[in-house]
Amino acid sequence: MEVHKQLVNQGAEADLNQALDLLSEVKAGRQDAMLRLYRPEPTVAFGQRDTKLPGFAAAEQASRINGYVPAVRRAGGRAAAYHQGTLIVDHIQRQDDAIAGAKARFGFFGELFAQALQSLGVDAGVGEIPGEYCPGAYSVYGRSATASIKLVGTAQRVVSGAWLFSSVIVVENSAPIRQVLLDSYAALGLEWDPATAGAAEDLLPGLTVDDVEAAILAAYRDHTHLIGG
Repeated sequence: MEVHKQLVNQGAEADLNQALDLLSEVKAGRQDAMLRLYRPEPTVAFGQRDTKLPGFAAAEQASRINGYVPAVRRAGGRAAAYHQGTLIVDHIQRQDDAIAGAKARFGFFGELFAQALQSLGVDAGVGEIPGEYCPGAYSVYGRSATASIKLVGTAQRVVSGAWLFSSVIVVENSAPIRQVLLDSYAALGLEWDPATAGAAEDLLPGLTVDDVEAAILAAYRDHTHLIGG
């Protein structure tokens, strides 16, 4: 599997759309299975359901006021926020019957990312935290003596002949992410617990995106051969 580290951002919408373009390339056989890693521009990625809420326009404006670009992703879930202190991992692979094992992928990748964080010293697990933003049964969370915080959110897009599994790992600088989520979710009229929003460095001070990227690639190498990275 080829590792592609995207070093130059194209913008919030363009970076989201590129994952779909790569999915089409892999499906058509013009591109081998690949792992794309990048650190995004400040973005609030809204889910399709968010766009149907009366407060969506206000939520978009709240994002902009906080310095985040509002974008709509095609995968499910609710709004998630990220910036250059986060790492996005897009795993894109061809598979004839791509729908087979779709649910199992959530469990597999949740455990893989949890193990990568554990290798760095983070007390990580898999499962939904009550009151978390963009809730998911396979979120990866980190624990301290007093709280559990969401560290990784995952989403999947399956097309005939290929699949894309996208993960957002929050590593550094959680305060602005928490603030933009507070304002955006208030505009949408959605309830959540702000204490569930955080970053891996909140639990392990000094941890960097570089550290997490290296740990994830090491975890991948336990399962497959990587080219590059």
